[in-house]
Amino acid sequence: MSAAEPLLPLSGAPGAAERWCQRLAAEASQTRVLLLLGGTETAAVPGISAAGATPESRRYTAAADAEYLLRGPHHSPQVPLPELPAGVSPAVIARAVVEGLALEPWLVDLGVPVPPAVPHLSLGQRPARCLSTGQALGLERTRQLWQLGRRWGERLARSGQPILLAECVPGGTTTALAVLEGLGIRAAGLVSGSQRQPDHQLKARLVAQGLEAAGLQGSAEPERVLAALGDPMQPLAAGLVQAAAQAGTPLLLAGGSQMAAVLAVALAATEPSRRPELAAQAAVVTTAWLAQERSSNLSALLARLGERWGVEPLGFAAALRFSGSSSPELQAYEQGFVKEGVGAGGLAALWQLSGRGCSDLVQACEQACHVLRQT
Repeated sequence: MSAAEPLLPLSGAPGAAERWCQRLAAEASQTRVLLLLGGTETAAVPGISAAGATPESRRYTAAADAEYLLRGPHHSPQVPLPELPAGVSPAVIARAVVEGLALEPWLVDLGVPVPPAVPHLSLGQRPARCLSTGQALGLERTRQLWQLGRRWGERLARSGQPILLAECVPGGTTTALAVLEGLGIRAAGLVSGSQRQPDHQLKARLVAQGLEAAGLQGSAEPERVLAALGDPMQPLAAGLVQAAAQAGTPLLLAGGSQMAAVLAVALAATEPSRRPELAAQAAVVTTAWLAQERSSNLSALLARLGERWGVEPLGFAAALRFSGSSSPELQAYEQGFVKEGVGAGGLAALWQLSGRGCSDLVQACEQACHVLRQT
């Protein structure tokens, strides 16, 4: 086993960051992993996402990633991994960690076009409407998902085990941008996307349409923002984060811009005196490819959250890189074609916190790609 590398800090006070890392390191193998699958008709907008090469293929992305996460490359899938412009789904990274650490992810279908062909909990939901309508979720559905998330957070916190929250929502970086803007965060140009060069102008136009259609100006209440502009992952995740953090449970928010938006919603809905406690428990953790992307800036985005709500959000990136890999699918990450998803960055960070080296994880991913090429 090779030596483990430290996580790359993106945001947060050093003392709080060290305490969070120590807690996760001590209980890495006991961490509860939840993958929230969601859908939004925003993903069907041409040019908005590369989580699948076409709008039609993106309908199957969540089902394919979920099936791969639980079954791995040796399984003959009912829904194969979607064809990407280049590279391979970050589910390959996520699966390598889950298998290596003997974790048992819980999958939740919050409304996807195609349900996964593996054991999961279905809430009988539907994908959200396109955010440009200003009626993406509706207030009743938003409140139901939020309260369910709070109940889950309270129950999970009773075990005392850390929680890793991951997502798979094609089109979700655009709903994240919309929610952040609706909450009063100037996020244009800071939010990433699945494309090699995210179309920030296209995203901004959709967000402007949604804000105008919903009649939102400046900073609005979290429930109203989610109801107008969000996707089904966001209210459940924010409610879960709020409740679990208030109970003293550490949370690893595995993702980039989308998890920053979840954290923003949770902070906005929390009374000011309790916001520092929430910020100290919940860390946004992503990949190095996203953290160092030139066309977005997660560190600056987290700083704006801190300024808005008077806290110091915790943010990290995993040290995993594929620059020395001979696998063309993995080299695509270094070229910017694939960056994050299915909790890849957070799970890679958990791998490091467990004491394992990144070279071992690279090797596991290479082996998976070799198997996939043979099928």
